[in-house]
Amino acid sequence: MASKVSSSPPERGAGWLLCLMLATFVIGTDDFVIAGVLPDIAADLDVSEAAAGQLVTVFSVTFAVAAPVLAVATARLPRKTLVVGGLAAFAVANVATALAPNYPALLAARVVTALIAATVSPAAFAMAARLAAPERMGRAIGTVAAGLTLSLFTAVPAGTLLGDAFGWRSTFAAVAAATALVAAAGSAALPRLAGAPQLGVRGQLRILGRPAVLLCATGTVVCAGSGLMVYTYVAPLTRDLTGRGGGVLALFIAVVGVAGAAGTGAGALLTDRWGPDRTLRASIAGVVAATALLAATGATGRTAPVWLVALNLALWGCAAWSFTPPTNTRILHLAGEAGTEAVALNTSGLYVGVALAGAGGGAALAVSDGTAVAVTATAVGLVAYAVTALAIRRYPAGPAAPATPPPAPVAVPPRPGKTP
Repeated sequence: MASKVSSSPPERGAGWLLCLMLATFVIGTDDFVIAGVLPDIAADLDVSEAAAGQLVTVFSVTFAVAAPVLAVATARLPRKTLVVGGLAAFAVANVATALAPNYPALLAARVVTALIAATVSPAAFAMAARLAAPERMGRAIGTVAAGLTLSLFTAVPAGTLLGDAFGWRSTFAAVAAATALVAAAGSAALPRLAGAPQLGVRGQLRILGRPAVLLCATGTVVCAGSGLMVYTYVAPLTRDLTGRGGGVLALFIAVVGVAGAAGTGAGALLTDRWGPDRTLRASIAGVVAATALLAATGATGRTAPVWLVALNLALWGCAAWSFTPPTNTRILHLAGEAGTEAVALNTSGLYVGVALAGAGGGAALAVSDGTAVAVTATAVGLVAYAVTALAIRRYPAGPAAPATPPPAPVAVPPRPGKTP
């Protein structure tokens, strides 16, 4: 007998939103934790640390390139099947990562995990938006985004300590076990939800090619290039500002973590209250203000007190991590029926921005010092604000509610599958 696929929000407290947050939590852990175990991987597999670092590069590039393509290819699959099946496959891929006998096998496993992550992560965001009541869409997206923030500041340090104690393979075995638990929870708690209407590949690409959608994704590239430059080079930046590292650096990272968690929540609440456009402008303005203050602090030529730099980093962390709820809500509104595909495109833009942040900040550091990183981030941030302001003026998203209502319930037979 056919099963009903729901398109309306489930009963309060059903746990579906927690499951989607945990999905991004395990994906974020897998993505970020490898940086903490790179020296162990290099030593175990007898490769240089530079070569081991390419495991991070290949994951990011694969995710950025594959996310929109896979979103289009899987658009009609039932959402629960996509997310739960994708998480199960992600667990298996992490087992393969833990058992990789050599560097080429590990590199291949990272490509596979990136492909699965590029499918599941955008689908989780879009599913949250469809299941939430319109007036709570920003909070739902913010909750899913919080999974990534929490993984960066809780699971990643824990995974690094686990790798130090039992070897890097134990870290990925733990990720596999955690992912399997999340998949099981999702199988029990996630409601059935139909895939996208039958637009066809050409129809989906036509929506993704809209100037409004492309300009929104372009803004994400530039915003990420500015906002994440400070975090990428937080060690040399804070060392040059305060003359201190070690435990003080750990304090700064902890401050960014707490502020980032607060910023994600604030961005979600403000998206529901102000709408995505106003919230997005405020987020970018906050990043520009924070990086400008860091640049001004360094320009004095005097050693800055730790408390002042920590305060600036708290402002930056709050503003930078408030970005995800409004930008994903905005692109969902602009894309309508191709919402998942648009979130995937936006996520690709984020990864491209991360790469640009690394390149731009690295160039600034090579010719000057940590203060130059803050100056460069401020300049890129001003460009990001201009691009975003232009996009909002030409293509306003309006309220947080989606432009197109979710499709009506349809009957589909249960079938196996996997998961933006």
